[in-house]
Amino acid sequence: MKNYDIIIVGAGASGVFMSYEMAKLNVDASILMIDKGAPLHKRQCPIKLGAKNCVKCSPCHIMNGYGGAGTLSDGKYNITTQFGGDLHTYVGVSEALDLMEYVDEVLCSMGGADAKLYSTASSELKTIALRNDLHLLEAKVRHLGTDRNVKILERIFDSSEKKVEMQFFTTITDVEIQSDGSFLLTDEDGETYHCHDLVLATGRSGSKWSAQICEKLGIQQKKNRVDIGVRVELPAEVFKHITDDVYESKIVYKTDQYNDMVRTFCMNPYGEVVAENTNGIVTVNGHSYADPALRTENTNFALLVSNHFTEPFKDSNEYGESIAKLSNMLGGGVLLQRFGDLVKGRRSSARRMEKCFTRPTLQATPGDLSLVIPKRQMDNIIEMIYALDKIAPGTANEDTLLYGVEVKFYNSKIEVDGNLQTKVKGLYALGDGSGVTHSLSQASASGVYVARILAEQYGRKE
Repeated sequence: MKNYDIIIVGAGASGVFMSYEMAKLNVDASILMIDKGAPLHKRQCPIKLGAKNCVKCSPCHIMNGYGGAGTLSDGKYNITTQFGGDLHTYVGVSEALDLMEYVDEVLCSMGGADAKLYSTASSELKTIALRNDLHLLEAKVRHLGTDRNVKILERIFDSSEKKVEMQFFTTITDVEIQSDGSFLLTDEDGETYHCHDLVLATGRSGSKWSAQICEKLGIQQKKNRVDIGVRVELPAEVFKHITDDVYESKIVYKTDQYNDMVRTFCMNPYGEVVAENTNGIVTVNGHSYADPALRTENTNFALLVSNHFTEPFKDSNEYGESIAKLSNMLGGGVLLQRFGDLVKGRRSSARRMEKCFTRPTLQATPGDLSLVIPKRQMDNIIEMIYALDKIAPGTANEDTLLYGVEVKFYNSKIEVDGNLQTKVKGLYALGDGSGVTHSLSQASASGVYVARILAEQYGRKE
């Protein structure tokens, strides 16, 4: 059995920044961070190495490993409380923003200073959007790019590893509370780990495991929503006037037909569409790079419809998974359809794709998304595309590409107090794995917050 004062389960954004802050503060405690994925230098997606389709690595290198799902993403940090989680409801708006600003300072000190900080506040785009019944959310956005993001994480790792032990390719299967209130963890190989304070920082890919542990320990959880949608890809010139100004535009629209909310998400100017594997289910996402040599001719972004459920149905993530599985079944992975084919009620075929002026950046199966995505969500997405066409003419072109499905799974919101501690003393839940946050900035900020709390408890080494 291995003994520690503090164990962090999960090396995603919250775990990385918690370990960084504890190393920086020189906390007088033995600390272990465990992750089921790979160390940073071994995170290689086979698609990047030449594979035509997702081969379903276990665990997925895109979703797991040092830095979590944010490592090989486009490294976009939104400093705001208007979206990206509810950290401010636990620590206060001012504290939450201060923590996110601190995260930004760390990123800049590690090599992110050259990345421009955009802002949507007082933007002319906000006025234009309002005139067309679209609502632009306010945020400051620091875009690092996938390439720069990896280099920054390498430096954060180097600054932390001497004071925080890190163990990869390790899957924790069980957590037990000992008679003295300490914790005993067991991994899939039967190895045990003992600690006095336990931090659950598992991220979205660890949502089911976190839920099982909380259920076992009697910790209340509140079911969250699931977002279903598509990733849109079109020529970068269509959104250039927007992305050059604010880079990431979080635009919300309330549809006329159903009064449902649709929003843009994760905009990637001159980026590429990528496949992700979450617990064996292949979904779609987008990346972009800082290096101009790596940029494409296209911009991509998600259009997502939020789904909330009432009794008797309780598992919103299961609903999202079932739709993604249907897409995987029909397309062998990600499905691709031209917008013009969708509105005309016909599938996109290989022959039609050969005539498409927009060149896809992800090899996907041409097909019919209307056979996968429920009518209500599809109607909402089509209406949103026509709405966006008013502020970015060309969005509703026939050759605009739609990849499906994109699903954003949200963990059940774990009941925690103002210190992000559960009712079980010494057990903390933070980052996207807690359901409290769902963005890189807020997840990272929650890690810094809990690190400072534990630093006060343990003190600092001389």
